[in-house]
Amino acid sequence: MTSIFSKIVKGDIPCYKLAESDKYFAFLDIRPLQKGHCLVIPKNEIDYIFDLEEDELAGLIKFAQRVAKAMKRVIVCKRIGLTVMGLEVPHAHIHLIPINEMKDMEFSRKPLELSTEEFKTIATNISSAFE
Repeated sequence: MTSIFSKIVKGDIPCYKLAESDKYFAFLDIRPLQKGHCLVIPKNEIDYIFDLEEDELAGLIKFAQRVAKAMKRVIVCKRIGLTVMGLEVPHAHIHLIPINEMKDMEFSRKPLELSTEEFKTIATNISSAFE
């Protein structure tokens, strides 16, 4: 069965896209822990991140690094945190989350509620800073 993330990559489901390459895709999480919280995925649909081929995993991390650097350019925060949870959607993905303290990455917290305009502005700003 096709994952929701594959449907996003194909354009079947809308998203707030941040960056894309021939193999990877980054978009805002619609249930963010912090403004700018995003997901970075391989376009190749693999459930478990450590089942990716070595070069594909390395490429995903390198792409995530570029996204994180773009995020850091436009979002005021101490760091961009990285986590791999991988339980909610059967498609390998990395969470990149702007953080100022450890609790900013607690997934048990209620997600932020942002307006469509806030999502669009954040996505545009990060996308514009992506190199």
